[in-house]
Formats: sequence, C-alpha cells, structure tokens
Amino acid sequence: MSSHKTTLFLLSSLLCLIACTPTASNIDASPAETQKNQTVQDKKIVKKVVKKPLDNTIVKDYPWPTETDEELAIHAAAETLDLERPLVKAFIKKMADEHGFEATYISEVLSQSANKHSILKAISRPAEKSKEWFEYRPIFLTDKRINKGKEFIETHAVALQSAEDTYGVPKEVIAAIIGVETYYGKITGKYKVLDALVTLGFNYPPRANFFRKELEEFFLLSREEEFDATAVLGSYAGAMGNAQFISSSYRHWTADGDGDGKRDLWNSWPDAIHSVANYFSDHNWKKNQAVITSAKLPEDLKKSFTKTKVNLDDHTIGTLQDLGIIFSTDLKRDDPALLVVMQQEKNTDYFVAFNNFYTITRYNRSPMYALAVYQLSQELNQ
Repeated sequence: MSSHKTTLFLLSSLLCLIACTPTASNIDASPAETQKNQTVQDKKIVKKVVKKPLDNTIVKDYPWPTETDEELAIHAAAETLDLERPLVKAFIKKMADEHGFEATYISEVLSQSANKHSILKAISRPAEKSKEWFEYRPIFLTDKRINKGKEFIETHAVALQSAEDTYGVPKEVIAAIIGVETYYGKITGKYKVLDALVTLGFNYPPRANFFRKELEEFFLLSREEEFDATAVLGSYAGAMGNAQFISSSYRHWTADGDGDGKRDLWNSWPDAIHSVANYFSDHNWKKNQAVITSAKLPEDLKKSFTKTKVNLDDHTIGTLQDLGIIFSTDLKRDDPALLVVMQQEKNTDYFVAFNNFYTITRYNRSPMYALAVYQLSQELNQ
C-alpha cells in the first residue's frame, strides 16, 4: 500500500472510530465493576521541578500549529503522544513561557500519557445526544438511585444544610447533581485525566482547543493542589472527583467545605457538597425560585417548538403566555423563560423552565440532564 493510501486509510479508520460506537455515561454499575474500572498501573514519575509561578492567565487565542487531516490521522492512530509533534512542542513551550513550568517536567508527564481510542468513541456518543427523553430518564430515575440519594442526604445532613444556608441551593438539588454525576461517589471515572485531556486536546479536532485549555488548567491545578498529574482518575472528558469538575471548574469553584485548608473533591464530602452549591450560586441560582413547570401547547403551535433551545434570551413568561401556552407560575411576566420539549415514546411532553433550570444546564448543557436532576431532586425531597 502506498504512503498516501495508508494515511487515507488511517484517517478513514479514525473517522469511523469517532462516529460509530454508542456509549452512555453514568449508568448504574456494580461495586465490583466500578473497582475493576478504577484499577490502573501508574508509572513512576520524576520529581516535579517548577520555576517561580507566573501569572496563571490562560491565553485563549494561542497561535497553535496547524495539521493536515492525514497528519492528524497518523497521530490519532498512535498509542502514545509524539513529543516532537509541532502541536505538542507548542504546548510544552506555552506551559514554560506562560506558567513557569520546566519544559522537561511537562515533557516527562506527557510522555506517560496514552492516546485512548475508547475516549474518542465515548465523546462522540454521549447519552445526552444519543437517546430520547423516554430512554434517558430511566437511567437516573430508578428506585435504587432515589433510595441511595435519601441515604446520602441523611448521612451528609450537616454538610448539605451548611451548603444550603451558605449558598441558597436546596440540599436535594445538590444531592441530585452528585447522584446523577457519580451515583453518590460510586462512579467517579475509570480514565486517567491526563490520558483524557491529551487524547481530546491533540486528537479530537471538534473540541481540541477546549481540551488543550483544560490540559493547561490541569497542570496548573496539579501544581496548586500538589497531586500527581499522572495518577488522577476521572471521566472520559476529564471530569474529576465526587462533583465531577473539569480542571478549570475545579480551580475556580471548588470550595473548602470542611475548613481544613484544602480543596479535595475525592476524599472530602463537605468539599464536594459545598463546591456544587458554590458553582450553582456563581451561575445565578435564585434562592426559593421555581425551576420548571408542566405546560400545554395549542395544537397549531407544536410545529414551532420541536426541540429545546437552551437560552434565556428568546422568551419571557409573558411572551410564552401571549402565544397561548398554558402553565402556572408565581414569577413575573418579564422574567426570562424557555420552552422545554421532551420526547416520550408515543407523545411529547412540554414544560416551561425558568432561570434555575438554566443554571442546572451550566453544569451540563443538555436539557435532558437538567430535567433528570430536577426530577430526581423532587423525589429526594419527598
């Protein structure tokens, strides 16, 4: 086979790899399966040496080297990261120039990463995009998850009440987020975060810039929190700990809930609980306000609303009422609102959502995710 045909074959294989295999995130797993998933062999890492830290500002519009599709296919098909790749060399230089890391340290850490094809498969078919509501909801609204959530609220009552008092976010909403994200700490991720961010930051063009930024944040986080960057486990997208924060969120919104001077999303439940509440508070959660309510649409309006558009810019409560949409709320007519469309197996459910629903989507932009969190929180509140 000629060199040109070989590279085209690799590119074709990569595209098939990204597009063809479905996966669902956060589905219930047995403790044995979870333990098996989290077993990992860590290579020995050289002692971390860094220069005096510089400004931690992330440069978003960095002039990254470009690559052809054929070059990308070759790199994506490899098992390890090529440290001589111009894109990788640019990242190493950026970390040294902007953040004061030793280039040899960044190179040593990156050399211990692996390019995971399973991660490329997983990110191409998340449950939020591959399922309809009637398929998605049963993953999270199970008797087992509801009962575990009630036990979680009882076990962590002090921390949850403290977080609710501090940030104004109901304890059942905090618990529901943790229940959906990690099954109350049971499923926190089987991938090395380093592998996830390297794989997606260098070999997943649709969101490579975003994940390279998260890799940058991850190095900064590991320096600030003093953990081994080669050993931390998380989701296929690099989310970590019981609250499943990506690196930038960990750096900016993780809270010291237990007052020990550290921010630990793996081993401190008060930290995880307060961090979720802090994230919601900083993303404009309104205390004691409604989240969402059922709605009825006139038949002639249903064709105009076939999918949920997750923003608060298009409608207010008043404009939706003026269209003839029927729903109940105590909020004001000029408060922002959005129409949520959920597909059941044989019919369609409609809801009108408010500011706090939008806040939940800041954690995960899927409206199905936000509705699952809300409905789980309602079950936990009974």
